[in-house]
Amino acid sequence: MRWGILATGGIAAAFTADLVDLPDAEVVAVASRRAEPAEAFAERFGIERAYGTWDELARDAGIDVVYVATPHVAHRAAAGLCLEAGRNVLCEKPFTLNLREATELVALARRHGRFLMEAMWMYCNPLVRRLKALVDDGAIGDVRTVQADFGLEGPFPPAHRLRDPDLGGGALLDLGVYPVSFAHLLLGEPSDVSAKAVLSAEGVDLQTGALLSWDGGVLAQLHCSITGGTGTTASVTGSRGRIDVPSGFFHPERFVLHRDGRDPEEFTADPADGPRSSLRHEALEVMRALRAGETESPLVPLDGTLAVMRTLDAVRERIGVRYPGEAAEPGAEPALV
Repeated sequence: MRWGILATGGIAAAFTADLVDLPDAEVVAVASRRAEPAEAFAERFGIERAYGTWDELARDAGIDVVYVATPHVAHRAAAGLCLEAGRNVLCEKPFTLNLREATELVALARRHGRFLMEAMWMYCNPLVRRLKALVDDGAIGDVRTVQADFGLEGPFPPAHRLRDPDLGGGALLDLGVYPVSFAHLLLGEPSDVSAKAVLSAEGVDLQTGALLSWDGGVLAQLHCSITGGTGTTASVTGSRGRIDVPSGFFHPERFVLHRDGRDPEEFTADPADGPRSSLRHEALEVMRALRAGETESPLVPLDGTLAVMRTLDAVRERIGVRYPGEAAEPGAEPALV
């Protein structure tokens, strides 16, 4: 399976490093907005073709799938260019800046019959999949609450991308997408969204707390921050037990299942899987789907991605974060009430 890499930053390098170790994957091209970084990236990873424009990569018929690793503010443009040119696309998270852009990309992919998937590597992690299977099978009874957090220590200066409104800065889209996606994975789309945030002078969220609720009284308490490092923990509580992920819930090394009347059970990751192994599992899922002729992955379905973006838009509406160029309402559809 021949891959093209669009962008040359840290996540592109991490993903490419995993790709070149897979026997059934080949990275054949890389593109940046300038030739120099593309050429340096190509030399680093032994890539044959380096392009100084995105368009050249999109038009390369020798590519089976493009991995879009730009900052999320450029996902709509970069992924859209590739889809219009007939390429299949794996697009980094958060999928886009808002629901409107995400809806446009999904429509493009479906119109052209191309594969499209958000690079929500957490969903492809074997241990996360095991956790979901346990919850779905009723191991802890009916789910009552979900808790998850993701915070970075900082401090980040105003010029940093995480505080730059022009780059879609703030804790929510960069970090909060993980707790929100974790809740969606287990419970689906919420029926109501509440949120509070501390905003920076630039107008992006420094930390955000969200309370999501579902019919039947199920709640999710979620937190993200760029002002303090958190434990990146998660917990799912049910009517007959709970599951605790003690750290790194989006790429866990272990979790503990507590069931009423039983000793705790620990589930651990395969020792062969490194801390970022989900990138490899993500690539394997893309290639599996393409070989099967699928235009989306059942692990990361496009309707699920749209639902997450709808929730993120609703949170941003509650906390008052709007990015340059957005309309009065951040999403393409009415926000949840």
